Amino acid sequence: MARWLTVLCWAVAVPGVLWAAVRLLGVERGPLVQLLAFTPYAAAWSLGPLVLALALRRWWPAGVAAVAAVALVAVVVPRAIGGPAGGDGPTLRVLTANLLAGAGDAETLVRIVREREVDVLAVQEFTPAAAARLDALGLAALLPHRRLNPIAGTEGSGLYSRYPLTATGVRQNPGGFTQAYGTLTAPGAAPTTVESVHPAAPYSLGQLRAWERDLDAQPRATPSGPVRVLAGDFNATLDHAPLRRLIDSGYRDAADAAGAGLTGTWGPYDGDRIPPVTIDHVLVDRRVGVRDVSVLRLPGSDHRPVYAELALPRADLGG
Repeated sequence: MARWLTVLCWAVAVPGVLWAAVRLLGVERGPLVQLLAFTPYAAAWSLGPLVLALALRRWWPAGVAAVAAVALVAVVVPRAIGGPAGGDGPTLRVLTANLLAGAGDAETLVRIVREREVDVLAVQEFTPAAAARLDALGLAALLPHRRLNPIAGTEGSGLYSRYPLTATGVRQNPGGFTQAYGTLTAPGAAPTTVESVHPAAPYSLGQLRAWERDLDAQPRATPSGPVRVLAGDFNATLDHAPLRRLIDSGYRDAADAAGAGLTGTWGPYDGDRIPPVTIDHVLVDRRVGVRDVSVLRLPGSDHRPVYAELALPRADLGG
C-alpha cells in the first residue's frame, strides 16, 4: 500500500512540473498551445499534489510538486494584484468587442459606449449588418470618426473614434482576419495609434502556424516613437509565448496592470462548455498609464468586451 501511495504522489506531481516547464520555457507546440490557455486553472490545481504529498510524507514528490506550484502561481497571481497605475496625462477610454460574426447585441454595445463615455471602439468579426445596426442606434453621433472594413462572416474589423483619425488603414493578416487602425489626438495628449487586433485562432493543429505568424506580425511597441495601443481579440493568453514576445517589445497588458488579468473574456458565453480564458486584451505602450479595466457583457457574442481607461502621455512628452 505504501508503494502505491508513493506512485500516486508521483503521478499527480509530474504533470504539474511538466506544465510549468512548458510555460516557463515558452515551448508550447501542437495541442499544448490550446492547453496552455488554461494555465491559471493548472496553477490552482498544482496546490493539490503538493498538499497530498506533504500529507502522506512523500518528500521527493512533495519537492517536485512544490517547484511546479511555485512556478505556476508566480506567473499567474500577479495578474490579480496589478501594479502602479502610471501616468497622469489626458484620459483615453478604450473599448474592444468581438461581435461573433455580427451577432453581438448592437443596442448593448452602443449603451456601453454611451454610459462609459468611450473614446475609441475597436470591433472584430464586424459585418455590414452590424455596422448598419450600430449607426441606426446612434453610434455615429457618439463616435463620428471611423475606419471600417465590414465583411460578412468573421474577417471584418472596425475602429470608431470620438476624435479625428489620420493615417488610417486596414491590415490583412496572413491567417485571414483584417485589422483596422488609425491615429488620433486626444486633447492635450500625444498622437496615439490604435489598432483593432485579430490574429488567427489556434482552433486546430493546421492553424497553429498562421496563429503564431499573425501574432509575430503585430506592430511592435515604439518606446521612443509614436504611442501605440493594440486592442482586440488576440486569440492568446498571457501564458502564450508569441503574445509575451509582443508585450516584451514595450507594451503592458492593461488588465494585468489593473489587477483584472484573470477575468475570462472568452469561453462559455454563447453556450459552449469551455472554462473562461482571457484572450481579449488592451495592450498599451509602457508610457501609457492604466487607471481602470472592466470586463463587461455583450449578449449574442462568445466574447466579453474589455474596457480600459488609460492615461496618455502629454503632447510634449509623447516622443
